[in-house]
Parts: sequence; C-alpha cells; structure tokens
Amino acid sequence: MRFYTGQHAFHCGIDLHAHTMAVCILDATGEIVLERNLPTTPEAFLEAIAPYREGLVVACECLFTWYLLADLCAREQIPFVLGHALYMKAIHGGKAKNDCGRRSARRPAASTCGSRSRASAGCWR
Repeated sequence: MRFYTGQHAFHCGIDLHAHTMAVCILDATGEIVLERNLPTTPEAFLEAIAPYREGLVVACECLFTWYLLADLCAREQIPFVLGHALYMKAIHGGKAKNDCGRRSARRPAASTCGSRSRASAGCWR
C-alpha cells in the first residue's frame, strides 16, 4: 500500500456522483473551512475552491466519474490524489448506503492530511 505524503495548506475531498458532488476542504490543522454540495460541473467546482486554490490538493475515491475531475485538475494545474475506495472505507469505516454527501467528502480530504498517516493509505498521484 502506498501513502500520500505531500504537504499542503488545504486538502479538498470530494464525494463525486454523476450529477452532484459533496466538497469538503480542510486546512492544514484538519479544521473544516468549506463543506458544500455542488452540481458536478467544472464551473461550480472552480468557483467553490477559488479562495483556497493556493496550496490546495484535491482527493477523490476511484469511482466511475473520477477521471473527469482528474482531467479538470490537470488542466487547472491543481494537484490531484486518487484513492482506492476499498482502502479508504476500510480505514475510515464502512460506508452505509445512506452515508453520502458532505460526511463522505471528509474521508478523501482527511486522506491527504498528515504525512504517512493511516488515513492516507491507498492514495496515489
């Protein structure tokens, strides 16, 4: 299992779905600075992260829609971390069927916080 060890001022976790995404941004201390449900559009995402863009890393579980977010981050030169969904669930607890939205976005954000922590298991760039 590989660990993500990058240090950033802000860590953005996204619970990505076909039509909506839950975005959670943590600062370097792990405090939530933004937690919001958004439509899955580049414009909505870029507008939401604008105040935190300097020093931001974006993390997402590797589900069927992740490549759209990865392509957007590559175009915008935003560091992107892809985490294996099963590893993230095993480390942060199982995901119940009704566990969607904002709480689910905290898991990928927390996965990039700290260096070599158990929370960052299964993440790669």
